[in-house]
Amino acid sequence: MALIALGVTGGIGAYKAVEVCRGLQKRGHDVVAVMTRAATRFVGPITFEAITRRPVITSQWKPGANADIEHIAIADEIALLLVAPCTANVIGKFANGIADDFLTSLYLATKAPVLIAPSMNTNMLAHDAVQRNLQTLAARGTRFVEPGEGYLACGWIGKGRLAEPDDIVAAAERIVSPRDSALRGRRIVVTAGPTYEDIDAVRYVGNRSSGRMGFAIAAAAHARGANVTLVAGPTSIEAPAADEVIRVRRAAEMHSAVMRAAEHADVVIMAAAVADYAPVDPAAGKIAKSDQPLTLTLRRTADILEDLGHASRRRATPLILVGFAAETGDLLAKARDKRARKNVDLIVANDVSAPGAGFDVETNAVTILGADREETLPIQSKARIAEAILDRVEQLLRARVATRA
Repeated sequence: MALIALGVTGGIGAYKAVEVCRGLQKRGHDVVAVMTRAATRFVGPITFEAITRRPVITSQWKPGANADIEHIAIADEIALLLVAPCTANVIGKFANGIADDFLTSLYLATKAPVLIAPSMNTNMLAHDAVQRNLQTLAARGTRFVEPGEGYLACGWIGKGRLAEPDDIVAAAERIVSPRDSALRGRRIVVTAGPTYEDIDAVRYVGNRSSGRMGFAIAAAAHARGANVTLVAGPTSIEAPAADEVIRVRRAAEMHSAVMRAAEHADVVIMAAAVADYAPVDPAAGKIAKSDQPLTLTLRRTADILEDLGHASRRRATPLILVGFAAETGDLLAKARDKRARKNVDLIVANDVSAPGAGFDVETNAVTILGADREETLPIQSKARIAEAILDRVEQLLRARVATRA
């Protein structure tokens, strides 16, 4: 298997790097740890030495007149440079070519792929300087494991927490052990987020969807080599890498964008929480407040998944359609009915009232229902749920190819 250099920088998330190291080893990879001086203030080098059974590199100054130029030797040997956590300071050094320690020298010397898991304070992550540095690295081909949201070591709540070790390991595995994905070269449309249906110029009818599940699916499909069109409603989180991102607001706009993109697609995954109803004749201005009750008349919006099913049946090669069923009771019965009624290949059902699942959280628990079987997945990161969904999609694609052969 691969030799991976695990760079550990000086953030509180350094303790998670131990689990990242273990996870890489469980996948059969060898790991050499490279620690910055600041990292050693959070985790002792002896911890990584005991786990990797290799000397931990903490300095570029090796004693001895004939000592190896170690960062050059390792640069040639490694299959991946993974930095987790990666602080704003090290991101800045990488982006600007500063090599003042072993890790930054290794970054400049290696031709191996680079994967970074940023971790820092929310305001630091959002700062223009950090964002420019991230964009610079992305333009060079650096790949990223997006930080999570939640409680940070500084006491703030927001984005910046180091991604979970399992997600970091999975991202590394996709780089060093690329598999022959049935999605490679396929066109896939993914929807994400809510829709907002205007009441007047100020107010709207919406829902709590954050877009995280759809974004995770789009990111995973892109990593598998698919040509991804992401159709996203209003979200507060940044969209992942995709070949095309189409931003919409209303259900009617999402319907138009999806139906158009689906004409040339192989797979459509409807993870968005599309409004079922929209106000009739929204007011052009703000509706004035009064003491009288306000009555809203709502009309049914077009059913995108159902219309996709009708369009798919008219094609020589039908689409593979994946829908979502977000429910609060009778989950499986409603999901089975939806799959049969709308004639889709897979329904991903989740109870949005369950703790840690559903809207605006980073985890989910789902049941994937197909014609052949039903697969229940316990609560885990949405990134891992996305991989499981795409595994089922790949099975369907391979089965169709085998049937035509």
